[in-house]
Amino acid sequence: MNASADALSVAQVPDDRFLELARGAHHPVPIEQSPSWDPYDAAVPGRAPWRRLLVSVGGAPVALIAFSAFDGRGFRYLWAKHGPIWLAEQSPERERSVREALVRYVRAEAPWAVFLRLHAKHAAPDLRELLQTVTYDHTVVVDLTRDEDAIMQSFSKRGRYKTRRTLKDEAMTVTEETGVTDEQFAELYAIYRETASRDGFGIFDADVYLTMLRSLGEHVRLFVARRHDTGEDGALTPGRAVSWVISTVYDHAGVDVYAAGNHEARQTDAALRLKWHILTTLKAEGVTQYDLMGVGSERAPQLMGVREFKQQLGEIVEVDGAWDLPVKGPRYAGLAFALRLKRALRR
Repeated sequence: MNASADALSVAQVPDDRFLELARGAHHPVPIEQSPSWDPYDAAVPGRAPWRRLLVSVGGAPVALIAFSAFDGRGFRYLWAKHGPIWLAEQSPERERSVREALVRYVRAEAPWAVFLRLHAKHAAPDLRELLQTVTYDHTVVVDLTRDEDAIMQSFSKRGRYKTRRTLKDEAMTVTEETGVTDEQFAELYAIYRETASRDGFGIFDADVYLTMLRSLGEHVRLFVARRHDTGEDGALTPGRAVSWVISTVYDHAGVDVYAAGNHEARQTDAALRLKWHILTTLKAEGVTQYDLMGVGSERAPQLMGVREFKQQLGEIVEVDGAWDLPVKGPRYAGLAFALRLKRALRR
């Protein structure tokens, strides 16, 4: 461990102190790093909030990070979604020093943790690609401080045309349905299954999404696009859902967390109608930015399918992707080997 890492100290801090420091970072605090996220992680089996930590040097804050404990199949790890929050220059050297200090702390305080999962701007030899999930290091963030005309003008030419066209579609409406019941969500979950099958990604059981809607209170919203015609053949049910989005809102920032759309939604540009409704609704409530949460890149080829769609709504920007940081090197290497073998046997 290098001298700069040894000079860093790591200490648990109370929630109010964590937020006080985090809001000095001059950008919105990610909801996953905030205390408001804890009820959700506490409610999902196999997860639990762990600790909020301050990394400092000589009494000067360097970074903040909130970890939740996750249970894998036969192993446990700590996950800091959208952390650390940087309060000092984020150089490659400083990132490495902070990681080394965190590993030292976790080895003493959570000896069961096989690895840490956190975000980093710079690739480095101590970091590994994620074992099982997908990260992203590029996204689209829409600036909501502008007026609606300026927001529309920031869309691509194609995006403007298609959005304006779908806004004229009187057979489609978008409503907020955050208080959805289990039975009502079944219709939406069927759309998500169709989306996942079409685009080739895995989804959780419906309970995970319902738990999010019931755990995050005022910080989570569900918006649904519905069609009220009967279709070309007159055989479809008026009022049917075709597309939906679960958004989080925290510290004046909104994020697309989950989104789904069926075949009919793709034919009618329902996703654009949804996004415009969300952008204008949240803007009116004082939200200043909206993150479309990830587009495809070299690190995230699985998201290439949504890159073209999201690029209609704004410029692509780089963000810090997630990485695995082994705490128990041999154990982590064994997990990685077993996973590679499992994937090879599936082919």
